[in-house]
Amino acid sequence: MKHFKRNITLTSLAALSLILTACGTAPITSHSKGFWDGVIVYHFSQFIVYLSKIFGNNYGWGIIIFTIIIRIVILPLMIYQTRTSMKTAEIQPEVQKLQKKYSSKDTETQQKLREEQQKLYAEAGVNPVAGCLPLLVQLPVLYALYAAVSRTQVLKEGTFLWLNLGDKDPYFILPVLAALFTFVSTWLSMKSQPQSSASGVTSMMTYGMPIIIFFTALSVPSAVSLYWVVTNLFQVGQTLVIQNPFKINRERQEKEQAEKDRAKAIKKAKRKATQSKRK
Repeated sequence: MKHFKRNITLTSLAALSLILTACGTAPITSHSKGFWDGVIVYHFSQFIVYLSKIFGNNYGWGIIIFTIIIRIVILPLMIYQTRTSMKTAEIQPEVQKLQKKYSSKDTETQQKLREEQQKLYAEAGVNPVAGCLPLLVQLPVLYALYAAVSRTQVLKEGTFLWLNLGDKDPYFILPVLAALFTFVSTWLSMKSQPQSSASGVTSMMTYGMPIIIFFTALSVPSAVSLYWVVTNLFQVGQTLVIQNPFKINRERQEKEQAEKDRAKAIKKAKRKATQSKRK
């Protein structure tokens, strides 16, 4: 439930940020003042324009390459988040045991539960808040991209394939792709988790997040939707490389089978020992 609330909250913050960005309508130029407009948004827009010039002033490709660069920059954080998420999923049975043991709602019991959970996380090398870091980094990037596109005339009027980058996708293709790749990346991540940690909440997240992304993408410039498509497609590839659920589940099954074989061998040895004593 914690992960679902976290993602819903951050998605809502992203949507809120996009709305708030619309409050600033002054064009972004070299004369823009303030840290946000004069440093962050201005350099974002100039970097995208620079990348676009490499591809013959194709601003769509500029945004695509910009997105890939951002993803590469935050890749170490994403890897850390993925490993933390995997460790957290593996210790969920122990967490559930603690929750059952300290099920009383009184203050003293709940304090004891928090202490035991923190101890368990520390022993497993898990930081419960680490999963938020990549999302918190991506939020201002999304915010700045929206501002750069909507307040830089050359980007606002830029075209790519059937798109006017400053307008919504008229055929809803990018919102559909953004939702589709969000679903695939989330599904792959959830599939790698142990069955014991799966719940209705994870299913809700798998299907709910793409819906949120889809409807949000319907109301933003196609440049932002293009960013979402590329970043979620990158996430799919990243998940298959560093969190391949098929490999993880195969290794988990092999480990479980090895433990069963070991238990079976011990039981057989004990039975033989008992029979030998009787003789």
